[in-house]
Amino acid sequence: MRKRSNSSRKWRLLAVLAETLAAIRPADRQAIADARAHQDRLTKPRGSLGVLEEIAVRLAGASGACPPPMPFPAALAIFAADHGVHARGVTPWPQEVTVQMVANFLAGGAVANAFAAQVGASVTVVDVGVAADLPDAPNLVDRKIGYGTADLSKGPAMTVDQAVRALEVGITVARDLVDSGARCLITGDMGIANTTASAALISVFTGRDAAEVTGRGTGIDDETYERKVEIVREAIRANGLRDGSGSSPQPSEALRALAAVGGFEHAAIAGFILGGAAARVPVILDGVIAGAGALAAAALDPGAIDHCVAGHRSAEPGHAAALDHLGLRPLVDLELRLGEGTGGLLAHPMVCAAVRVMHDVATFDSAGVTEKPV
Repeated sequence: MRKRSNSSRKWRLLAVLAETLAAIRPADRQAIADARAHQDRLTKPRGSLGVLEEIAVRLAGASGACPPPMPFPAALAIFAADHGVHARGVTPWPQEVTVQMVANFLAGGAVANAFAAQVGASVTVVDVGVAADLPDAPNLVDRKIGYGTADLSKGPAMTVDQAVRALEVGITVARDLVDSGARCLITGDMGIANTTASAALISVFTGRDAAEVTGRGTGIDDETYERKVEIVREAIRANGLRDGSGSSPQPSEALRALAAVGGFEHAAIAGFILGGAAARVPVILDGVIAGAGALAAAALDPGAIDHCVAGHRSAEPGHAAALDHLGLRPLVDLELRLGEGTGGLLAHPMVCAAVRVMHDVATFDSAGVTEKPV
């Protein structure tokens, strides 16, 4: 049998991405108007549920239906990968922790597992670039593209082809979970040193300086933090990207930027968001790594973000910058900085409650309740 050429594989991958982008629709304005009107007829003072009302309206627009479908059951996908920039000493944690934590997820022993059990979400772990071979296990999806990225401070972390392959991984995982019955997707991640790549992506896509968007990750001292900020700047310079003082890249530049300073998991999360949006299934974003991936997804198709909910605000400064750029308001602010999908999982019951109101609460007319005079 003739082996498939690299060129034909590249075009297949680009076709998957193009097909997904073509399927994404922005928020349905009529559904949004209908949802706002419905909220105003419910037996409660107008606006009394605050942000929850906006979440319900947002999901109506995303689905094109009022009331929107219940976002249950939920599926958490944890995309795991390693980073070449780890060698620059940006974190005190050894790289083998990525492999160890993947094993912990699969054994059910991580915080994400506990939170997922609490909210009834499934957990799927996707090896998109862990720097070791992993044994087969239930709930482990092997889509390894490479054994970690290259050092982004010296040149591109990935080739554009690798970035597209990682995007396809996220798209297909989203499709598979939706086909299996998931009606809400939650982003998760694992990868030692991935906050460095996140800071670089956020700096490039938001136009902010590295010092504004680089945080302390899982905990670093002042000296390591200063080195981390400078390495983010080095990465942006080495790859010929904007230095944080200009506007975000155009869609035509987004793939190159993602490949240059992102990680396999960032690209996969971006694809996961695109896949969810194409299926009109809401995606709850977790923390700073998800925020960086969402910026890439938005650069490829702004309409994808209409299908996203910000689960929480991370303690990482870059996350606030990413959410501000995306125009998303976080549901939870508990100073979390764990990742794994934990903040998204905590937000899921609130998202469900917001939609449940639209389905179950009586209107003033149906309940025979006198409405407040206008």
